[in-house]
Amino acid sequence: MEIKDLYQDLKNEQMVEFIARVRSNRDGKKVSFLVLSDGTTIHDVQVVYKADLKNYHDVSRVRVGSILAVEGVMELTPTRDQPFEIKATNIEILDEAIPDYPLQKKEHSLEFLREIAQLRARTKTFNAIFRIRSLAAFAIHKFFQQENFVYVNTPIITSNDAEGAGEEFGVVTYDQNHKPLITDFFNKKASLTVSGQLNAEAFAQAFKKVYTFGPTFRAESSFTSRHASEFWMIEPEVAFSDLSANIDLIERMLKFVFNDVLINGLAELTFLATVNEPGLVEKIQTLSTSKYVINTYEEVIEILSQAVAAKKVNFENNKISFGLDLGTEHERYLCEVVNQCPTFVINYPKEIKAFYMKLNSDQKTVGAVDLLVPGIGELVGGSQREDDYEQLLNRCEALKINPSDLSWYLDLRRFGYYKSSGFGLGFERLVMYLTGTSNIRDVLPFPRTPKNLLF
Repeated sequence: MEIKDLYQDLKNEQMVEFIARVRSNRDGKKVSFLVLSDGTTIHDVQVVYKADLKNYHDVSRVRVGSILAVEGVMELTPTRDQPFEIKATNIEILDEAIPDYPLQKKEHSLEFLREIAQLRARTKTFNAIFRIRSLAAFAIHKFFQQENFVYVNTPIITSNDAEGAGEEFGVVTYDQNHKPLITDFFNKKASLTVSGQLNAEAFAQAFKKVYTFGPTFRAESSFTSRHASEFWMIEPEVAFSDLSANIDLIERMLKFVFNDVLINGLAELTFLATVNEPGLVEKIQTLSTSKYVINTYEEVIEILSQAVAAKKVNFENNKISFGLDLGTEHERYLCEVVNQCPTFVINYPKEIKAFYMKLNSDQKTVGAVDLLVPGIGELVGGSQREDDYEQLLNRCEALKINPSDLSWYLDLRRFGYYKSSGFGLGFERLVMYLTGTSNIRDVLPFPRTPKNLLF
């Protein structure tokens, strides 16, 4: 049996068998106690054993981290914190951990646990975080599959930089001595993808509704708590869809994920609320039911300008004017103080957004949308795509993007292209929000950040 099964089948005096890892072992004069976990649930199992156990002496000295096979009788304990305990009739030591096993029964800092990422998922905190990560990923797939989206695997090795960020990891080949080869493998520049969006647009024109969910990479020398060199992105794309429909899709998807995780991960969320963020469950419940607000970028600039002028707030950047690339402080003030709810900001200046976004009739803004949420600011970024071939060509030239490098993408507009919209959701940022985790390194199983490639 698995420990999860024990919690779902509470029967007094039933015989049970399971294999689990030792969290703690307390040797008493008459009765001794083991606390065990097998990773199938956030809950541990207490096993009671006495001196009449045939290998009592060995079991009483078994170390934290060791693996045991337990046979025993379930005894319900409704008046205690745990609903039951196991009275052991037989315990077999399958494998013993060494004396200096790193995860002893004491508090460990997050920084220390990052250095032993191969072990940290065994702790209750990281067990809960990575189970929520798994549940959220499955919920995202469930939502899009139920909405008749086609799941597309876009290239990891690419020749285009969809974001125009210029912070890419180059792809080169090496000889047997690990020296770069002079002859380039692809006979052109190749890099690890920063986005699958452009490829997704091509498939959306065939299937109408598609989504990608895969790894993306940024060679940005940033050591902040919100940046990683390798992370995962969800990027849906819908043909014949405008910005309004895109906003509706974002809201429906997030509310579906929030609700699904609340249903299937409530025990983990409740535990994380005690160690990461008080009120975590209530926060997610509110986000899953509240109505999201929409503001135009120009409205936001006016709101921020008035707040600064009235000295209601003192930002690090108080120079509020049209063209400002909103910072996290501005985003959080808008959704936490002004609207007090998730907020969509639309129609940003074209100069601060990507080349592929639809130019609005005012010729100065594009059909972009960012979703801002209390606590972190931007969670989702998307847009209606430019469908006019000449306009897209002009944007490429204005941004010094060589059109020949993206000829296949531009040509989509010449082969029958009526609107398209989509967005990108950084999966780790979503998991941080769902788990109350403050550092992106703690929601990635094996984080890749500058100067860090340990595993």
